[in-house]
Amino acid sequence: MTPQEIKDTFRARGETVRSWALKHGFDPACAYRLLNGRATGWRGKTHEVAVAIGLKPDPCSENNGSILP
Repeated sequence: MTPQEIKDTFRARGETVRSWALKHGFDPACAYRLLNGRATGWRGKTHEVAVAIGLKPDPCSENNGSILP
C-alpha cells in the first residue's frame, strides 16, 4: 500500500494515525513521519512501524517475495 492509501483507509475507518500507533505500542510521531515521507522505514522503530502499518512486507512472512531467509 502507498502512504496515501493507508491515510485513506484510516479516514474511511474513522481512526486516527495517533490512536492506531498508541494501540500498537508505537510513537505516533514515527507513524506520521513514515506516512508523510519524512522517514524511510529502513531500520529500527520506523521499520517496525512500516511493516505493521502495511508500507512494507513482513520480513518474517513466507509469502513476502524476499530473497532473504
